[in-house]
Amino acid sequence: MEQYFQPEIECASREEIVKLQNERLVKQVKHVWDNVPYYRKKMEAQGVTPADIQSIDDLHKLPFLSKEDLREAYPYGLLGVPLKDAVRIQSTSGTTGKRVVAFYTHHDIDLWEECCARAIVAAGGSNEDVCQVSYGYGLFTGGPGLNGGSHKVGCLTIPTSSGNTDRQIMFIKDLNATILCCTPSYAAYLGERMKEMGMGPNDIPLKAGIFGAEAWSEEMRQDIQNTLGIKAYDIYGLTELSGPGVSFECSDQKGLHINEDHFIAEIIDPKTGEVLPEGTLGELVFTSIDKQAFPLLRYRTRDICSLTREKCPCGRTHVRMTKPKGRTDDMLIIRGVNVFPSQIETVLLNHGYAANYQIIVDRVNMTDTLDVHVEMTPEMFTDNIGEIEAKQKELVDGLKAMLGLKAKVTLVAPRSITRSEGKAVRVIDNRKI
Repeated sequence: MEQYFQPEIECASREEIVKLQNERLVKQVKHVWDNVPYYRKKMEAQGVTPADIQSIDDLHKLPFLSKEDLREAYPYGLLGVPLKDAVRIQSTSGTTGKRVVAFYTHHDIDLWEECCARAIVAAGGSNEDVCQVSYGYGLFTGGPGLNGGSHKVGCLTIPTSSGNTDRQIMFIKDLNATILCCTPSYAAYLGERMKEMGMGPNDIPLKAGIFGAEAWSEEMRQDIQNTLGIKAYDIYGLTELSGPGVSFECSDQKGLHINEDHFIAEIIDPKTGEVLPEGTLGELVFTSIDKQAFPLLRYRTRDICSLTREKCPCGRTHVRMTKPKGRTDDMLIIRGVNVFPSQIETVLLNHGYAANYQIIVDRVNMTDTLDVHVEMTPEMFTDNIGEIEAKQKELVDGLKAMLGLKAKVTLVAPRSITRSEGKAVRVIDNRKI
């Protein structure tokens, strides 16, 4: 039977949700207008005042915010409360330009942890569980968010952070951890290390995993579920909005429920900014309707997905988003073709390879090249050149069918691609574009 952390809101009627969103949006727009001069200027430039926003139907009138705005306003330009009321920052792990710094009041942290608690309960968690949080702590939101959510549920929390893989496995066994929270690539690595240690799914007590912070395919989910003997749940979020817990999967695993009492989602055409109808694939935009310290309105996430309000068997009534298909800014355009790393991952996993690969894009003689380095599993490892060439050709054909263009595939020895304990570095783009 499905469990809920806050059933009265997670299963609220559509009318109740809309009423709440209308009230909170009107209040939030006024809060931002009064306290965030940077965004007020954007509203003025668009000829919009708080009086123009009477309900969520008026949301489209507000200007967008982008990561560029966050960098321009760095560090305090989007702060919505006096500095004395902010109690924490978190920051993105971005590698270009200035880091994005997000601020939190006690109230903001409380709401964020409640969202993470909903995700843990949706994955079958309760105060009887032992939750191992193997996301990074510190500036990265993964560790602190799930740590707080685990406390709210009442789980015994093991704050291992990422890394020290053998110790992670020891704690899972010795402390009877039942829920694992980390990035999907690290979950896959834990499974791989367990195999090397001669351990299988029956040797560990885990029953569920909550994995996010990077894109992963359905095939990778199946792979992790089989290796660790768990049910693997997706969780979504971004530092700019709070962190993980903006949306999460229920046991039905058919999209992620967005916590609509805190965030309003829209899907837009990434080129025109026009709001698209439900069910259409486009760029996800979020408005935070009750965050005090860092209240972002119409923030462009760059994630590509669609929304659905179809009834979910789990009983939750909040809108669902599909697993992001990719990002408008990590989408590779190769010889005019849109390529997402998740498409390549799907082909590899369908052919029996683990999700250990690297995509190298370059430009030679004015033409884009696509090289994919793929690790062989220990079982398929061979030094027979003919056999390797046959396997490479099989992947070349599979990628051509999926992508519509030819890639060069190089099979490499097991464990020769650098492992990641955080977000995996999948793409190296050497083009000077």
